[in-house]
Amino acid sequence: MSAKTLMVVGTASSVGKSLLVAAFCRIFKRRGYAAAPFKAQNMSLNSFVTEEGHEMGRAQASQAEAAGLRPSALMNPILLKPTTNSKSQVIVNGKARGNMSAAEYYAYKDKLRPEVMAAFSALAQAYDLVLIEGAGSPAEINLMDGDFVNMGMAALAGAPVILVGDIDRGGVFASLYGTVKLLPAEDQARIKGLLINKFRGDVKILEPGLRQIENLLHIPVLGVMPYDRFALDEEDSLTDRLTARGGGGSVNIAVLRLPRIANFTDFAVFDSLPGVSLTYVDEVCDLAAADMIILPGSKNTIEDMRHLHESGLAGAIKKLAEEGRVVAGICGGFQMLGNFIHDPYGMESDQPSIAGLGLLDLETSFARDKHTTQTTVVARALPGVLEGLEGESLSGYEIHMGQTAVGPGVAPLADGGDGPFGAASRGGNVFGTYLHGFFDNLSFTRRLLNNIRRAKGLDAATGNDETAVYQQLKEREYDRLADMVEAHLPFETLLKIINGFSPCKEIFDE
Repeated sequence: MSAKTLMVVGTASSVGKSLLVAAFCRIFKRRGYAAAPFKAQNMSLNSFVTEEGHEMGRAQASQAEAAGLRPSALMNPILLKPTTNSKSQVIVNGKARGNMSAAEYYAYKDKLRPEVMAAFSALAQAYDLVLIEGAGSPAEINLMDGDFVNMGMAALAGAPVILVGDIDRGGVFASLYGTVKLLPAEDQARIKGLLINKFRGDVKILEPGLRQIENLLHIPVLGVMPYDRFALDEEDSLTDRLTARGGGGSVNIAVLRLPRIANFTDFAVFDSLPGVSLTYVDEVCDLAAADMIILPGSKNTIEDMRHLHESGLAGAIKKLAEEGRVVAGICGGFQMLGNFIHDPYGMESDQPSIAGLGLLDLETSFARDKHTTQTTVVARALPGVLEGLEGESLSGYEIHMGQTAVGPGVAPLADGGDGPFGAASRGGNVFGTYLHGFFDNLSFTRRLLNNIRRAKGLDAATGNDETAVYQQLKEREYDRLADMVEAHLPFETLLKIINGFSPCKEIFDE
């Protein structure tokens, strides 16, 4: 192994590890280093498909973008996608190996250690620096034996570690102290600095606590990151994005907050568009103000479809669609718009079939194998809110086990790939696609939103920002994120830690 290493672990999930690693990736890229992200095991329903057709965590794909690299499954060799409360689909090196219970996976995971290390070694040979992200908390004492995800990975990689705590959720000092003290002495010694994230307020008031936690742990606080939001992809459903309440925009978008929602990163783009309010909803009353209702992806489409029926949301969506409200579906949401969903092999559920919303004339059956590919299609000429969008290029990626048969009652949404792609109602107000990243195609999305504005009797939005794809907006956000982090954690400090210097020894004479 030739690369230097640095690992970021957190006191819990959703403390900001993924964004911090993305910031480090961009900081080192700007300084001329070839830095690659790595997360041995990720549990998330937000995933990405590489150019090779390999599935990986969306957060690591985002970190690769920040580093200026093509995403590779080497950066996330194990991805766990929960299908139920007790089982997950296990994806290794980009390909699904089946569904396992927690006990089954725990018994199996030792067999994955060589594959994890092979992926890490390949990155270490190819890049100057590997930036490693931990998972959850390193102080899960029931999981320490045989660990290769958190401090066990730090030991295997010889990586110095930064421990991150989230002050916004409260109890940050207790979380930092408890995390460190639950670790064995050799793992405590690997932690070279503490980082406090998501701070709101006057840091001078916080400083006495910073000095106390340093004296208690003999580990320095490297920085305090202010609270901010970035229009970048999130790793999991613990993000506060799913609790955001929109409303009041010229276009109000409601995304169904399904119990097993997947790839909600498909809608992050709306946070970047002026005059758009995005809300995640799970009650019928929340649909009333929506100009467009979106059914997102799902890791268990049949169970989430059952939830829509039992909650009354299915009936409400059908009624609004029949009245002309815009309804869109992505991947699993596309399947839900159809007449029936079948699971003949029990891939997701013990229920063999369920009725869909019946808003599109199509029927889906789950196959044994997953379809993962990047795709580009071209929008067809259609009426309603899709009018005038023909010829728009739509790029994204597909991740689905469903095979959908389209009936005569719908029109293809686009052409490309293997033929007609997606589907739309004859009136154009209901449409669906398997394409993740569908709305990231900004030329199409801006024109779609303007059609909705016109239907409401409003003027079309105008602006100076003519970026064609969401990636261009994300590049600005990566730089803004890196600027913020580097302002509160100087690059020279990061570089010293990576090169073996211990701030602990300098400050505490250890």
